[in-house]
Amino acid sequence: MSKRVAVVSALVEGNSLRSTCRMTGVAMNTVLKLLAELGEACAEYHETHVRNVNAKRLQCDEVWQFVYSKAKNVPEEKRDIFGFGDVWTWTAIDADTKMIVSYMIGPRNPHTAYELMKDLRSRVVGVPQLTTDGLQWYQHAIEYAFGIDVNYAMQVKKYGNDGQVGRYSPGRFIGSTKEVIRGNPDPRHISTSFVERQNLTMRMGMRRFTRLTNGFSKKVENHAYAVALHFMHYNFVRVHKTLRVTPAMEAGLATHIWSLEEMIGLLDRRNAEAA
Repeated sequence: MSKRVAVVSALVEGNSLRSTCRMTGVAMNTVLKLLAELGEACAEYHETHVRNVNAKRLQCDEVWQFVYSKAKNVPEEKRDIFGFGDVWTWTAIDADTKMIVSYMIGPRNPHTAYELMKDLRSRVVGVPQLTTDGLQWYQHAIEYAFGIDVNYAMQVKKYGNDGQVGRYSPGRFIGSTKEVIRGNPDPRHISTSFVERQNLTMRMGMRRFTRLTNGFSKKVENHAYAVALHFMHYNFVRVHKTLRVTPAMEAGLATHIWSLEEMIGLLDRRNAEAA
């Protein structure tokens, strides 16, 4: 257990696979096997237990990363196959409890937007206020999943390029507009700030998301396992600095701060049930 805790601790703190192997003395194949099995167990726990969330304010966004290689470098025979090139992580966060209520790995297309909203609707109760960016697919997906049981608004941010072409970072922030789409959302809470901050947490907490490195995922399956592990740790183990408890405790889905041993215990429980 102590060795597994050391490996998982290194992974959730943003270390790469190779640095984790060097720090813990565990072989690469063993680390990958633990990541896959525990990541799957974490995804199953989230699927089963993150339900009936009484969220008042939800924010949704999607963050880009690539798997195998950047899209322009994907070989001809692998193009248009999901898992090679652009891969997006779609998230929905409760702005009050900071709980990641729903997440999804997929391409940036209408189908994934619909699947995210269907999943989100199945996890929350009541009539929440929901804010997204200006991505056009959100409107139809939210109408399909929530119907009239939502107060929905968009916040569209505008940036200028300052005359620079091919600039890596976003241009200068010009301003933003807020547009009410459905219901009666509170104008004070039409914002995507918390979910955008969560995007930064993902990039800092998973080496696979760090820009301008060679730590990106080579297989989409391992990418998905790492995301599941990250969100399980974020929701149930990591104490939020502002809340002073975990997001799961604040949302009423946990009664205590989970330890890494308890999170890893999901794997043992899963294996015992399978036997």
